[in-house]
Amino acid sequence: MTPAPTPRGRPWRPVLARGVVLRHDPVRGADLLLLPERVVVLDGSAGGVLRLCDGVRDVPAVVAELAAHHPGAPVAAEVPEFLHRLRKEGWLR
Repeated sequence: MTPAPTPRGRPWRPVLARGVVLRHDPVRGADLLLLPERVVVLDGSAGGVLRLCDGVRDVPAVVAELAAHHPGAPVAAEVPEFLHRLRKEGWLR
């Protein structure tokens, strides 16, 4: 699933929503999303994906970067779906 473009028709360049912070917890050895009144522990490479969501790269650029670093991984299928889910949660804009 490819995330929809922005309302103005431009490609979506995902970035963390206001109030959402990505941090690495060295004690847990995991990446966390710090949200107002909530903490989400990220699994696997989710933190690495979100670090690429800088508001500059569009979704195809995020996928291309990950595919270059993880050849053979199903990033083209999984990353857009993951980003779309986080956008629906309101964690990405």
